[in-house]
Amino acid sequence: MATTADFKNGLCIEYNNDVFQIIEFQHVKPGKGPAFVRTKLKSVRTGKVIDNTFSSGHKVTTARIERREHQYSYQDDMGFHFMDTSTWEEVTLPSDQVPNNDLLKDGMNADILFHVEADDEVIGCELTQFVEMEVIYTEPGIKGDTATNTLKPAKVETNAQIMVPLFVDTGDVIKVNTQERSYVERVKK
Repeated sequence: MATTADFKNGLCIEYNNDVFQIIEFQHVKPGKGPAFVRTKLKSVRTGKVIDNTFSSGHKVTTARIERREHQYSYQDDMGFHFMDTSTWEEVTLPSDQVPNNDLLKDGMNADILFHVEADDEVIGCELTQFVEMEVIYTEPGIKGDTATNTLKPAKVETNAQIMVPLFVDTGDVIKVNTQERSYVERVKK
């Protein structure tokens, strides 16, 4: 058990028969009335974000979430298959539990989230924050058109579409932020 005084970003709590991660929180002490805590909670299972207010001192049940590194193997009709590199056990996740799954490359590492109190129930997947991808197609940029922060679509090796700056060409290797699906930088060869 924890109280609102124990809240911190990243803490996982059990609330409304689901497991939520605290994205942000703010303690509020109005001039009149009791103090309260405003929170943004993200469902670990579905990814849905909700706003919630707890009265100050409210007790919540913390959820014990364990992250175990797995390696992406393949995808089929059952879902996405990941292998634990230490025990060789395989875990299969449906596509709705793997965010931005079109950015997965063969052999890529990802963290599989297990709810320990619920008999190691698999509740989600988190990709590594950055991944390097080769651009397989993008329209050529116009020479000298670099004064603005204009972006163009580019298809990367996993067939995902990422918006990139005009100077990125087909064949370039770029670093992609998997959480935001955004271009970070061009990787030097």
